[in-house]
Formats: sequence, structure tokens, C-alpha cells
Amino acid sequence: MKTIQFREAICEAMTEEMRSDESIYLIGEEVAEYNGAYKASKGMLDEFGEKRVIDAPIAELGFGGIAVGSTMTGNRPIVEYMTFNFALVGIDQIINNAAKIRQMSGGQFPCPIVFRGPTASAGQLGATHSQAFENWFANTPGLKVVVPSNPYDAKGLLKAAIRDNDPVIFMESEQMYGDKGEVPEGEYIIPLGVADIKRKGTDVTVVSFGKIIKEAYKAAETLEKEGISIEIIDLRTVRPMDTKAIIESVKKTNRLVILEEAWPFGSVATEIAYRVQEQAFDYLDAPIQRINTADTPAAYSPVLMEEWLPNAQDVIDAVKATLYVK
Repeated sequence: MKTIQFREAICEAMTEEMRSDESIYLIGEEVAEYNGAYKASKGMLDEFGEKRVIDAPIAELGFGGIAVGSTMTGNRPIVEYMTFNFALVGIDQIINNAAKIRQMSGGQFPCPIVFRGPTASAGQLGATHSQAFENWFANTPGLKVVVPSNPYDAKGLLKAAIRDNDPVIFMESEQMYGDKGEVPEGEYIIPLGVADIKRKGTDVTVVSFGKIIKEAYKAAETLEKEGISIEIIDLRTVRPMDTKAIIESVKKTNRLVILEEAWPFGSVATEIAYRVQEQAFDYLDAPIQRINTADTPAAYSPVLMEEWLPNAQDVIDAVKATLYVK
């Protein structure tokens, strides 16, 4: 095993796949000469050249469309957005073309493409740069949505995403690029659609994904001192969702808390809650608790931002609510 940063895990995954398949290329703003806005493509221009690591103008609709169209001529592009907030400029290419090419061509044209970049908040960046759109993309048939929370998962999942013959939305975090973690020295793949139990527990199941899951870890440490054992499930892939893993855990703990950094209305948490009540209602000993951001655009004020974001205390309160303890 070796210890690397999250950004290095992303870079290694792309580099290894590009070495083995010449049809793969990377396109986006500042991915080449600048080594990536977050240095996640450092050294790739030097190794692969400007035909496979391509600096694009600030035109997400344009370079997104070029990438989608290129899949129809045998390419497997990786599209980097500086943030998924900017993907909204090119969302027509993602929703109306990438997600639907296979079906509308009667299966003649698969669309092997990865759209990747940061999601959700990253500090004081204002309302238009602090949005989580996992549920938007997961709402679209034809798209797969991946949100890793650590370097190990990021590398294994990104390699799987690049090899997938369908479009994959791969969502990272600006606040995780410097996170360090262990990854194997050799090649490994993590299949899409498989959740991971990050911490085993017996009293309450907590389901989360992405960087906000760190708040669940903090809460678990505090609750353990009070004799409360929580099981933490990292979805890793939002769509397809590993419902089986969630249901099996709930059948054991009989309680569920969902932690998500997104607005509450129509969220991923909403879908999880529906599936659990549908498939495991008789196993629930308390109502499902859902933790989301405040139902308002993100504030710029650090004080308001702290109130807006879910935190470890929110998790502690929700867990105790399911246990009917104060």
C-alpha cells in the first residue's frame, strides 16, 4: 500500500487507463498547461500530448458536445468541469444527448464518457458555486452517478467509470483533493453500484456519501463514548444504488439516519427513505431521520454557512432521536 492525496488518486486512475487505451482522452478548462485547476491532471500533458490532454475554452456546452459526439466515432472521453455548477451551462449535452444516445440509436451507439469535477460546497464561494446536483443527474435514466469520499475509493471507482460503456457522472470535492489515504501499489477496480460499510455498528444505520460522510465519522466517535454503536454505509455510487446493503443493515439495527449535503426536497435521502419504508418497514423501530442542508441557497457569510451545512452534532441529534434518548 502507499499513501497518496485524493488528487493523485484521480490522476493515477486517468493516467493508467489512458496508457492502456488510446481512445481515452481528457478535455476541460486548464487540464493541460496548468496541470488541472486542482492539479488532478498533473504531468498528463507531458506524457500524452496535446491531442489527448486538451485545454478547452470556457464553453462547457461546446466541449461537452464535442466529447459526447466523439463517443460515436470510437472515443472514450473524460470531461473535467472546474465545478459541477458550471456543468449547468452544458447540461443539455449530458441529459439530452449522452444519457439518451444508446436508446435513441437502438443500441447502435453506446456513450462511454465520464463527466468529472467537484460537487457541493467548498467554503465561502457563494450560492452559485456551492450546489450539489447528485440528485439531479441521478434522476436521469441512462446516467450513472458516483461520489467517492476517499482516495482509495476514488481511484478504483474512476477506473471502473472510464471502462464503463455508459455515461458516468463522477463527482468529487474541492475540499478533498488534499486528503490523504492508502491505495494499493498495483491495479485495482471497484465496481460501480456497490456500497461499502465503513464502520460496523448495531444500534443505528447511518447512510451517506461524499465529503459530508466525515461528519458521520466524528459523530460515531462521540456516540461510542456514550455506548451508542452506529453503522456507517458509504453509498459510493448514488445510481445505481446499492439498496440491498442499506436494507440488510436496517434489518440489523432497526433504525436509519441519512446524511446528505444537498437540499432536502427531492434529494437522494428522499429516495433512500422511500426504498427503506417500502422494503423494510416492519423492521423499523423509529421514523427515518434525514439530514440535509438548509432549504435555501448557500450563504457567503461563514456564520450562516456553518448553520447551513450538516455537521456532526446534527448526526448525533438524529441518531438519538431514532433511539428516543436525549
